[in-house]
Amino acid sequence: MDKGQYGRRDRLVKEKRHDTYREYGKWPEPTVCTKCNALFLGGRWSWKKPPADANRTTCPACQRVADNYPAGYVELKGPFFRIHKEEILNLVRNEEKLEKGEHPLERIMAIVEEDEDAVIITTTGIHVARRIGEAVAKSYQGDFEFRYGDGEKSIRVFWTR
Repeated sequence: MDKGQYGRRDRLVKEKRHDTYREYGKWPEPTVCTKCNALFLGGRWSWKKPPADANRTTCPACQRVADNYPAGYVELKGPFFRIHKEEILNLVRNEEKLEKGEHPLERIMAIVEEDEDAVIITTTGIHVARRIGEAVAKSYQGDFEFRYGDGEKSIRVFWTR
């Protein structure tokens, strides 16, 4: 028997992971989110004004918020952070505003103070989390790293100074 003809039988079959919040098909167009008013049109979500006859649903970002299931975690901490907390959090909110303007599904879910030296920011998407981390690192230097998890469906961003 020729082994090459049938392939290896001892290899593990990698299961396909299901992401509840990833869009596998297309929404009927136009579709508007009943919570945030984002509009799905032309194959993407935007902040355009929805027509009166638009289909109605809950967008993936609003569903993540309702389920409290973040895709991104940003941890900002350290003595420098404590001193400049207000300024850094303003930068964080500005970065979210820019990202959210271009990509309605990328939002901050919550900013939680762990203690006086640290906050955890949860996000609905991985891109806004990484953008926040990179902006803080670029503006304030410090130690910055990020790790993707679960097949790049989640991210953890760490910044310390």
